[in-house]
Amino acid sequence: MTDPRFPIGDFTWPKEVTASDRAQYIQTIVEAPARYRQAVAGLSDAQLDTPYREDGWTVRQVVHHMPESHMNAYVRFKLALTEAEPVIKPYDEAAWARLADSRQLPVDVSLALIAALHQRWVALLESLSEEDFQKGYNHPETGRQNLAQVLALYAWHSRHHTAHISGLRSRKNW
Repeated sequence: MTDPRFPIGDFTWPKEVTASDRAQYIQTIVEAPARYRQAVAGLSDAQLDTPYREDGWTVRQVVHHMPESHMNAYVRFKLALTEAEPVIKPYDEAAWARLADSRQLPVDVSLALIAALHQRWVALLESLSEEDFQKGYNHPETGRQNLAQVLALYAWHSRHHTAHISGLRSRKNW
């Protein structure tokens, strides 16, 4: 059995990202909101409140995490495009997931949020030049990241969390 923490494998930072790679990553970002919605379609509150793995987040927390994470990514893209090598602020994802909104709100709230966010993000991504994708920011924990690499990360992230939910559904026969 594969590691339920990384159902599609761990992310590996690409050394190089081609224009073709970027187009594929952007397409993943385009499709992600519909895939998230499909992943949770028909789940009851009890199912949404089931952890996707032992000691893991619930499906509800995963769904609320996705727009939180992607909002941070979107802002980081904008910072990198408008400032010279900004230092970004990390955040404690697990602490955010423990907050009441992540544990209690209906998932439709975050599904709507990520659909709108991805629409904005894709419009931005499609406007960027090769030079723009080489701009980046400094992450205090992991160092410099260029936008092409970050795009690869969030395409993976989109598929990663969708696989958490679909893997749980498959194991539980939901």
